[in-house]
Amino acid sequence: MESKSLFSTWQVFSLSSILGWVIASSLLDLTRRLRSLIQPWITRRVQSDTTLILHIQRCRHGYLDNLFSVLSCVVSVPFYTGFLPLLFWSGHSKLARQMTLLMAFCDYIGNSIKDMLSAPRPSCPPVRRVTATEDEKENAREYGLPSSHTLNTVCLSGYLLHYVTTCDPEGDGTKLFIGFSLVFILVLLISIGRIYLGMHSLIDVVAGFVLGLVILSFWLIVHGLIDDFIVSGQNVTYFWVGLSFLLFFAYPTPEFPTPSFEYHTAFNGVAFGIVSGIQQTYRHFHHESIPHLFSPQLTLPTFMGRVMLGIPTMLIVKSCIKAISKCLLPIFCNTLGIPVKSSCYVPALKEFDKSKNKSDGKIRSLALILQGRTYDIDTGIRFLQYAGLAWSVVDLVPSIFYHVNL
Repeated sequence: MESKSLFSTWQVFSLSSILGWVIASSLLDLTRRLRSLIQPWITRRVQSDTTLILHIQRCRHGYLDNLFSVLSCVVSVPFYTGFLPLLFWSGHSKLARQMTLLMAFCDYIGNSIKDMLSAPRPSCPPVRRVTATEDEKENAREYGLPSSHTLNTVCLSGYLLHYVTTCDPEGDGTKLFIGFSLVFILVLLISIGRIYLGMHSLIDVVAGFVLGLVILSFWLIVHGLIDDFIVSGQNVTYFWVGLSFLLFFAYPTPEFPTPSFEYHTAFNGVAFGIVSGIQQTYRHFHHESIPHLFSPQLTLPTFMGRVMLGIPTMLIVKSCIKAISKCLLPIFCNTLGIPVKSSCYVPALKEFDKSKNKSDGKIRSLALILQGRTYDIDTGIRFLQYAGLAWSVVDLVPSIFYHVNL
């Protein structure tokens, strides 16, 4: 009883601390103050790095364009969104849920810093910017510092290396050296590629690398506690509901609207869907004794069957929840008397967007509600659809696998 009471106290303290930070930062206008102090210095650094970027881009070649563009896609958010479900279904549930939560944490920290500082990317022209995919074109609309690709690569590849070496503690030093070398080369290529493609300056990449090391070091300390909480803690789902809600408020408003808050909303939903699903089905589908890929119980053909069934199922779930949310969420908000608008999902609510800055609609600070302004209902729709997608990956789809003997 005492331990349960203490744990509940910890939950309340955590959420209260975040709420206190949101209120204090809003009242003190910390975002604007920090931006006015740091942004001018970063802007000068970005401008001074233009010479270095142009020097690197003198090596322009179609092969290098393709190489660095492909590498950027391999470590992009869409890649991890497709890769992590496969990791769950291959039997490596602990690694998958840790990498998913780490990705959400990196996305929140990196994008918060980007929008708080609102530091520019390298000026184009004179810098040549290569955006080979629609995803890269969206990335180019974000602010520069830090480089998300560098930050995510450091954290996720570093954690993967830690996980592999931990699972094989008796492995020789050669394997560790090879693994570390591969991670180092990947991070180096990604960092150079972001500069070569004209997406980032040197200061952006260095900031992403340093911040990635800090986040990775922190995660290696707390990941065990987080995992224990998710699989066996008290009030896990309720706690994560409160955390997800507060994280919408604990996000800075940029100088101009960017897609960064949308990415944060999506991964906030993914984290909630994973946590709630794992907490409910851990003993059935995600415990440490489940079969792994290439074991007699989970052969490659069986795994391919899982992929062919699982991916369409989770996409259908995402589409259905999106459609239901677009219909019901506006009605729910209207019933509660909450004024809402829509940037793209609900055409009937777009009229509220006129003569307003789109960033006003994001749920960024308590001041928006306290002042009675409208907020963008697309935030809630996006959160629900990605939460549903993640829930289907760890709950619905494994249940289907069980019933069809996959």
